[in-house]
Amino acid sequence: MMLSRLKPAVGPGASTPGKEPMKKKKVPKLDDFLDARDYTGAITLLEFSRNSGKGNEETNMWIAYCAFHLGDYKRAMEEYERMTARDGCHPDVWSFLACCYFLLGMYGEADKAAQRAPKSRLVNRLEFHLSHKFNDENRLMSYHQNLQDVFEDQLSLASIHYLRSHYQEAIDIYKRILLDNRDFLALNVYVALCYYKLDYYDVSQEVLAVYLQQYPDSAIALNLKACNHFRLYNGKAAEAELKALQEMSSPSFTFARDLIKHNMAVFRGGEGALQVLPPLIDVIPEARLNLVIYYLKQDDVSEAYNLIKDLEPTTPQEYILKGVVNASIGQEQGSREHLKIAQQYFQLVGGSASECDTIPGRQCMSSCFFLLKQFEDVLIYLNSIKSYFYNDDLFNFNYMQAKAAVGNYKEAEEVALLVQSDKIKSDYTYLSWLARCYIMNRKSRLAWELYLKMETSAESFSLLQLIANDCYKMGQFYYAAKAFDVLERLDPNPEYWEGKRGACVGVFQLIIAGQEQREYLREVINMLRNTSNPQVEYIIRTMKKWAKENLVPVP
Repeated sequence: MMLSRLKPAVGPGASTPGKEPMKKKKVPKLDDFLDARDYTGAITLLEFSRNSGKGNEETNMWIAYCAFHLGDYKRAMEEYERMTARDGCHPDVWSFLACCYFLLGMYGEADKAAQRAPKSRLVNRLEFHLSHKFNDENRLMSYHQNLQDVFEDQLSLASIHYLRSHYQEAIDIYKRILLDNRDFLALNVYVALCYYKLDYYDVSQEVLAVYLQQYPDSAIALNLKACNHFRLYNGKAAEAELKALQEMSSPSFTFARDLIKHNMAVFRGGEGALQVLPPLIDVIPEARLNLVIYYLKQDDVSEAYNLIKDLEPTTPQEYILKGVVNASIGQEQGSREHLKIAQQYFQLVGGSASECDTIPGRQCMSSCFFLLKQFEDVLIYLNSIKSYFYNDDLFNFNYMQAKAAVGNYKEAEEVALLVQSDKIKSDYTYLSWLARCYIMNRKSRLAWELYLKMETSAESFSLLQLIANDCYKMGQFYYAAKAFDVLERLDPNPEYWEGKRGACVGVFQLIIAGQEQREYLREVINMLRNTSNPQVEYIIRTMKKWAKENLVPVP
């Protein structure tokens, strides 16, 4: 049950007739607000006290504490900075100020403030995290050695494991602490978050439910639940969870407002992304990555590249996204350098011990081999994960290309026809591979119909060339002749005439052998007449002579 912000203390039977008609409402105390995790209410009470002239240093400390727990680190920092400017400031304030600087991303200032603070386990943990931020391995190990077997230090160690993507190691620490401290319910959220990162969304939900049963209005827990729903179901299911949180008007909602705005944009497929995500780039690490994804979906590869080019990847997700952007811009610009960088990023993730057996890791290895044009290896990885992507259009698009590249045109055609996206189905790469599959599966008429549906363009001309040459190679001369005839009319290149001549003669031979419809001979003769070449009359004369002898009507 949610606790209200101002719950009056009413004694039992207060409303019973015959008793005292009115009782004074009990003024809420600071402890009441803190127990309810209502830090906004607590700050209001503390500021009233301070503005009434009853405030003291302890009041200031509590205001900073509440602002910190609301996630308003800037306000907390300002309170602590005012305290440090006064004589006789309690030395521990420097520790608290350093924590505010750290959470605001002001790592240099945090380090300086920590140096002025008295040595303590809190400061050691802070320096431990700062070492990770500074990427100073020697310093990190130095502070690591000072960690003790107390749960605060162990939680700090678990968080560093989490930040380094060592999720199982973090889970082991959390579970060990939970064994002796069942009432540390928040650890269930951390465990659930690790399982989420390991793609075990169902397990994450189960663990998270333990915490939500006790604290149903927790913004962090409900947000994670929404993210699990997004992965397990869809954006609408995830959005419903966050809307429920907003409707609660929970005190913790204020704390996570930016996070929720960010995730709403993601759940809605990027709706409002350009308004929501740019201001959050330096607040929420994923905001930059999701904005890059948004630009990629909008085919704005250059904007995606500008946003990520200076990012030094540290997580698998960052390496993967940087690989995708480099692959996209490499293909768009024909840059081998970008394609090589993409291949190296994919190989780094797919070959790592922590990712090699995950779905993203296998996708990375397939992408690496795709760029290296080693399609047999591509299929090894795609075959191992295809059951997870049966209805995924992008997966099927790539799977179709790999199948066709190794000559498995029958299965490639089947996979291609699973694609539902109109955007992919109008893409030239998709159309050209599907046309080739049709031809190799002796369905040239379907390939020809793909061409007929296209508007006149450089791409339709390229598809015409593919149909002409592949049909000729496969002995499907009727559609080869039709394609070469159109090509010759569009571009009077002698090679197109030679192709048309060979295809027309090929159709004639198949008709004589009884392997092609005789009605095609009339159309073949008309196609030949479109060319002004001395050889045409001789070929037509030969065809007409056979037609007359075999009672085939021709013009």
